Amino acid sequence: MTEALPGRPPREGDCDPPRHSRPAEHRPPRGGACAPQPGRVLALDIGSVRVGAALSDPRRLIAQGLGVWPVSGKDGGWRQRFEECLERYDPTLVLVGMPSRTDGSAGPEARRVAELVEELKAAHPEREFATWDERFTTVIAQRALLEAGVSRRGRRERVDKVAATLILQSWLERSQS
Repeated sequence: MTEALPGRPPREGDCDPPRHSRPAEHRPPRGGACAPQPGRVLALDIGSVRVGAALSDPRRLIAQGLGVWPVSGKDGGWRQRFEECLERYDPTLVLVGMPSRTDGSAGPEARRVAELVEELKAAHPEREFATWDERFTTVIAQRALLEAGVSRRGRRERVDKVAATLILQSWLERSQS
């Protein structure tokens, strides 16, 4: 079998080279399941107290929450956890939620996050960084947790992770369209 069948995930051997009678220069380009995978995306929702993190699968289809990290702490704060995630998951893109006002303008928080993104780019020139509009993600996350019956304390502990997941999932959906 040379190509994955529609409706099923690729399996081992799906990318074996096809047996063609035509020379390579006369064959159509290969794609589908055998095309190179773009790699994971790590998304961050950076707040003043906590940072929520989410990670995509290697095929960039699904976002999954990773955790909530304190901005500062005795273990190095969120930057230490961020470095550990870069090492462990090796994302090809770091997506940072950009806070903007409801009219789309940048406020002081957006400027702070933009400066932070520039610092991260300088510290990791081998990585790609991008920002994504995070308007209303925290509100949507709060409502979803409230509807799920999560306690006030539980919402406070989880909202940033859910917001990061929403940021990442919206970016994934947009990048696939």
